[in-house]
Amino acid sequence: MEAIAFVIGVVLMVVGLAVSIALHELGHLVPAKKFGVRVGQYMIGFGPTLWSRRIGETQYGFKAIPLGGYISMAGMYPPSPKELAAAASGHRTGRAGGGFFATMVQDARAANDETLAGDADDRVFYKLPVWKRVVIMLGGPVMNLLFAIVLFSILLTGIGVQTATTTVNSVSECIIPADAGRTECAASDPVAPAAAAGLQPGDVIVEVDGQPISTFAEASALIRESPGEPLSIVIERDGAQQTITLTPTAIEQPVTDAAGQPVLDENGGPQTQEVGFAGIRQEVEYLHQPIWAGPAAAVENVGAVAGIIWQLPVKVYETAVTLVTGGERDPTGPLSIVGAGILSGEVAAAEAPILNRVAGFLGLLASLNIALFVFNLIPLLPLDGGHIVVALWDGIKRMWAKLFHRPPPKPVDATKLVPVTFVVVIALIAMGAILILADIFNPVSLL
Repeated sequence: MEAIAFVIGVVLMVVGLAVSIALHELGHLVPAKKFGVRVGQYMIGFGPTLWSRRIGETQYGFKAIPLGGYISMAGMYPPSPKELAAAASGHRTGRAGGGFFATMVQDARAANDETLAGDADDRVFYKLPVWKRVVIMLGGPVMNLLFAIVLFSILLTGIGVQTATTTVNSVSECIIPADAGRTECAASDPVAPAAAAGLQPGDVIVEVDGQPISTFAEASALIRESPGEPLSIVIERDGAQQTITLTPTAIEQPVTDAAGQPVLDENGGPQTQEVGFAGIRQEVEYLHQPIWAGPAAAVENVGAVAGIIWQLPVKVYETAVTLVTGGERDPTGPLSIVGAGILSGEVAAAEAPILNRVAGFLGLLASLNIALFVFNLIPLLPLDGGHIVVALWDGIKRMWAKLFHRPPPKPVDATKLVPVTFVVVIALIAMGAILILADIFNPVSLL
């Protein structure tokens, strides 16, 4: 059953990724059609086409590899000058020389020219006003942000946040030594202080040693600070309050720092401290958060992901080092879709209530959409942020010409940036490959 649950979790993440990609491309498609741009294809995935259907002038479909998607807009770039000259003279030109990158530029122009319906074609992307081009390119990332806000809102406002209450969930019958290697009580084990005091599941802790209690953490802190000292505890049971006396047992526990790591002594051994132990567990319930908690969580995650993205090459290098050395990975570092799938599988297979697992999956999918939002805004082609920069540069050139009463400049020809785009794509493929290998052979685990 655990293996089946793991597979279900992975499949759910794949489906969630496909939905995220579909929404991203829809964010481009809707404004593009609204502004009159001719859209030839709307595809989810890459590689061989699994299914497609033409509706109007647009072909909609799914491809075999669900790691991305695209829409094909007419005239992303201005027409090739050489192709226009050839059309005017009634013949086509051959492929020009100039090396690998020059060939790539010409191939990009040729592919772009095939989407045009002549020089008078006005249903093209590059002829749109700058603000419309920016809206189209921003539409995809914004859809991911909105989807993340919806998911965080369902998680925080719809389901709620797990919070420890002051209600006793269970009471230990005895104190089992840490090195006993068992979970069942033996006749020689001492009775747990909470059981000896008469605490029962369902009791609500109202006051400890004269101090009112509003959270279980407050009660736990007072118990830990009082090993061997009798504490007067006011509880509410069956609607009536009563007072009991509880004497916490003194036990040794490791000292940890703020990050939860053991603090070592001068000899390199773990430091320990004597704390009080009662043997009670709190009841946990979901507390619904305000409606603005979802958007607030999304904004907070945008900041956190942006902090990782801007140092992505360094983070990927550190991940590559752990892949070679087998060292522990940074749990807050970047993941591939493989890593996200593994985490989703672990969440689905965890020994926890269904609601907890649903909440864990929603949190993962929301974080993935935040990553898609931030990553696609990187101002480099072929990412959406790169196209936004090109559109803004075109607008600056036109504004400058208008300011100094000069003729309108030619549209910015982004095909000249194909060599830079090629380098960026190779870098993204290399980083993606490293993360996928690390997620397979040295994964980040929730366990």
